[in-house]
Amino acid sequence: MKKVLIAPFVFLVRGYQLLISPYLPASCRYTPTCSQYTLEALRKHGLFKGGWLSLKRIFSCHPWGGSGYDPVP
Repeated sequence: MKKVLIAPFVFLVRGYQLLISPYLPASCRYTPTCSQYTLEALRKHGLFKGGWLSLKRIFSCHPWGGSGYDPVP
């Protein structure tokens, strides 16, 4: 059931990674990138907790935010 719920979101993130990201300059402050972090969080924690972790990560990606290695908890 969990895989069915996250499948459309994984599809959207993979679409971004394959179709949009290659044409943008590399600017992610974290390792792994925010899109890879989102995929890992969704697969590990499911839609709600993984989605929340992903949003927190994306909103912290600004000049005064963190940087460096930040794995999915």
